[in-house]
Amino acid sequence: MASKATAVWTGSLTQGKGVISTATGVLKDANYSFASRFEGANVGTTPEELIAAAHAGCYSMALGAVLGDAGFTPESIETTAAVTLGKVEGGFAITRIQLTTTAKVPNASAEAFEKAAQGAKTGCPISKLFANNTEILLDAKLV
Repeated sequence: MASKATAVWTGSLTQGKGVISTATGVLKDANYSFASRFEGANVGTTPEELIAAAHAGCYSMALGAVLGDAGFTPESIETTAAVTLGKVEGGFAITRIQLTTTAKVPNASAEAFEKAAQGAKTGCPISKLFANNTEILLDAKLV
């Protein structure tokens, strides 16, 4: 299975603009620009915001799977991912991802939840993508 998206960019790096669309139509012509990516403009998305959304969704699903394998059925899992784009030698890179998750999991002990949370961090495909080159932090709370 391959998921697809398209990005179209016109103009120079600093003055240009682009749109991103997904094959499913969930995103259609979502604007992005130098200003949204590097200057904090509130109009448009960024590649890092899309990675954050993907990582939050992937981690939540992975945590649900690990908890299910341990015999627990979560009532809810809510994850926020904060992706940091930093200046490094040779340009820019994603230097850090902070995952923050809260979950309601009936009958799960704190220890069982922590084990599942760490296992999901390791097993999530997006975490695996960044595992050897990006600091990934996790703050997981059972509520």
